[in-house]
Amino acid sequence: MRLELSAVDFGYQGRPALAQIGLEAGGGELLALVGPNGAGKSSLLRLCAGLLDADRGEAVLDGASIHDMPALQRARRIAYLPPDGASAWPMPVRRIVALGRVPHLKPLRRLSAEDEAAIDSALGRAGIAELADRPFDQLSSGERARVLLARALATRADLILLDEPTAALDPRHQLGVMEILRAEAGRGALVIVAAHALDLVARYADRAILMQAGRVIADAPPAESLSQARIAEVFGVVAPGGIVPTPLRLAD
Repeated sequence: MRLELSAVDFGYQGRPALAQIGLEAGGGELLALVGPNGAGKSSLLRLCAGLLDADRGEAVLDGASIHDMPALQRARRIAYLPPDGASAWPMPVRRIVALGRVPHLKPLRRLSAEDEAAIDSALGRAGIAELADRPFDQLSSGERARVLLARALATRADLILLDEPTAALDPRHQLGVMEILRAEAGRGALVIVAAHALDLVARYADRAILMQAGRVIADAPPAESLSQARIAEVFGVVAPGGIVPTPLRLAD
């Protein structure tokens, strides 16, 4: 599986948001989009999901334009988790996670044993199996974030796009989410995540794509992309001693 973007430009009502974006990545990689607010990370994720149409250039998945893919095929191959996912309905958690299997259902067919297994697996990996019968609107923000991650995992997509999936989580669950995403890359998926937590990026990402004002400033392993000089240039902050002197880890 291969994702390619070449000289992609995009703007909102004449205001540039992405400029000359080039990107190539394949299955098995975990990429992190890093940059200040307004750098273009969310726009790039949405373009890769087929939700935005480039002004110039295009996003191509295995040789086919993502934007021109039939909607059902795109929904099966691409899972997209927005930064502010919500549900206004008091639906049980399991039903929300089951929505990740909808693209795989045949017309007028119920969930198959394979679908149910995918849902169970997603609930377990997200650490929310015990919440399966709870109404979504009664959960904490962190629990809701993990439910929506589970919905994306249930799709079993080739390309997984996530916009700030750890923002509402405590440190333990942040690490847990990154372990899950690392495992998804391990099964052969291409995972692209927009993130502000530079310590998590440094620990888990294969490549850190540093963005500023809609452009890619660096695309390399985190140790190179997130050098002290680049962090100072892009974020205007100093990171003495490296990105994270004493990285956290899950307790045994």
